[in-house]
Amino acid sequence: MKLSLNIKGKKYDIEISKENENIVKIKVNNKDFTFKDKKREISIAKTSLPKRDFLKKEIKAPISGEVSEIFVKTGEFIKKDKKVLLLSAMKMENEIISDFEGKIKQILITKNQKVNNGDTLIILE
Repeated sequence: MKLSLNIKGKKYDIEISKENENIVKIKVNNKDFTFKDKKREISIAKTSLPKRDFLKKEIKAPISGEVSEIFVKTGEFIKKDKKVLLLSAMKMENEIISDFEGKIKQILITKNQKVNNGDTLIILE
């Protein structure tokens, strides 16, 4: 299983594989970790495997502010690094850029709506 995470602006490429019944390999940014103890393998595998909600592609508000412009529509396919909206905060316009590529599944905000830091603005599939 391969996945990429973006945590506080830092990208983590993760690959999890099971070599055999007693060995699990986890690679994080090309650094290998091997777990051989069967009891530990089970707990690592259970806690490391993402749930479906964890894999959601969500664009969140990096700061509190007011949505001044939305540049995408539901159903539209966007590429990573596309400007999706403008967020006004402290008399400044902040471009919100997508960290993901995908189809816009849902836009949860409207123009002139106030949002808080961490609010989900757009969901991609």
